[in-house]
Amino acid sequence: MIDWRAIDTVLLDMDGTLLDLHFDSHFWLEHLPRRYVELHQLDEATQEVVRSKVLHEQGTLNWYSLAYWSRELDLDIVALKREIQHLIGLRSDALDFLRWLKVAHPRVVLATNADRASLELKLPLTGLEEYLDAIVSSADLGVPKEEQAFWPALQAIEPFDPARTLFIDDNPRVLASAREFGIRHLLGIKQPDSTRPEKELEEFVALDRFATILPGNLPPGQAAGAAGASGEGAHGERS
Repeated sequence: MIDWRAIDTVLLDMDGTLLDLHFDSHFWLEHLPRRYVELHQLDEATQEVVRSKVLHEQGTLNWYSLAYWSRELDLDIVALKREIQHLIGLRSDALDFLRWLKVAHPRVVLATNADRASLELKLPLTGLEEYLDAIVSSADLGVPKEEQAFWPALQAIEPFDPARTLFIDDNPRVLASAREFGIRHLLGIKQPDSTRPEKELEEFVALDRFATILPGNLPPGQAAGAAGASGEGAHGERS
């Protein structure tokens, strides 16, 4: 599926791509509305109001901003997230894929809509930083990945050739934005949330396992070993 000789840069989404989206889905649609009602001592029917308010901001910087929701709802959103941080985890064979990339590929960049508060919570719990050359949040750039302005802003601080870049994201709106910018190699995710059914993306190829795009379609258990055997001679150390 992927000719790795044609790829210089891998851009990776975080939530729903490397990390199981279950944590975020449960937090925003279940945990937060319930705790809002409890902490503000409101009627349970208010939970639906909170859900609607959150969903109204979908695709904007506000949607991803923990500071924004802390102000809007008069709650400590980070503290509430920590209440269920045990749900934060990597998707299936994501770690094997990252291990392979670390040795076999020159540049791996986390391009995420998660703000810095979210990153400060999730990175220490998942160990993702060890496998990344750079981390760029849309909050740093002032525009979400859904908008065209994100891509030249990203390119200005993390130079990449769109024709030789692979971008993986679970959000079809974001993938469409990347395609419009000219990123050639695009892949979606079939099951971002392990507790919900798989989905087919109409316009993009969607992965069920990262192993399917590794050389020789290696199974997850062999991915890390293959990296050590095949990648070091290709580019030496990563910056």
